[in-house]
Amino acid sequence: MDEWIFVPASIIVFALGASIGSFVNVVVYRLPAGLSILYPPSRCPHCLNRLKAYDNVPVFGWFWLRGRCRYCKSRISPRYPIVEAATGLLFVLVFLIFKFSLLTIGYWLFCSWLLALSIIDLDTMTLPSQLTKSGLVLGILFQMILGFTTQSSLSALVNQMMLAIAAAVFGLWMFDVIARIGTIVFRKDAMGAGDAKLAAMMGAWLGWKYLLLASFIACTAGVIVEGCRIIPQKGLKQNQPFPFGPYLALGSAIALFCGEAILSSYLRLVFPR
Repeated sequence: MDEWIFVPASIIVFALGASIGSFVNVVVYRLPAGLSILYPPSRCPHCLNRLKAYDNVPVFGWFWLRGRCRYCKSRISPRYPIVEAATGLLFVLVFLIFKFSLLTIGYWLFCSWLLALSIIDLDTMTLPSQLTKSGLVLGILFQMILGFTTQSSLSALVNQMMLAIAAAVFGLWMFDVIARIGTIVFRKDAMGAGDAKLAAMMGAWLGWKYLLLASFIACTAGVIVEGCRIIPQKGLKQNQPFPFGPYLALGSAIALFCGEAILSSYLRLVFPR
């Protein structure tokens, strides 16, 4: 990428990502509550006054209002600008790695879905089927378009579609087997059905190799973080469930950005020449 276009392009991409992050906030709040994500327009959840356009500016609007509603002065959670800024930074990272390409647009969508699912799982311990299923369909469509644009043939489109479906089924079955084994070992539900659906979505976007890598990273991170959380409590809450979706999302992001380097390093270590 030419140096002269680097900074302005990144600023535009960040602004786009922050705007998408604003919509992610809407989805995270309304979808679990069974509300429409399109209507009514953004409003204060306390006094229900509709927000002005200048109050709804991603990231900066919260600071202009000093974290409080213009009308009723109720506190606005700082999570709103944090999510918007995080989405903007994710968009910039994807853009810097994949440049001006179809991959960039696709992975912007993928990361947005992962972020929304992670936050909802943290809030409600659920992974809504509306998001996992739509993300799965988008992943398959993305692979089909990618196959057609790279080889310009119907056979490549069909081949990519079949590979995406196979990876999605593999992810679904793999996590279903893990859940069944965990239920037998721990004599209780070890994993929610939403995690398997998220794994299917991940498979469609990442393929089976990166799905395995993402799952390994997710399990490792989950064991470390949750282990550090449980140990100081001296076992008092060892049976307390925890949301696994954010760990799967983290594993997916690492596999997306660093998967090729990680797998190459692993193969060189295991199969040295």
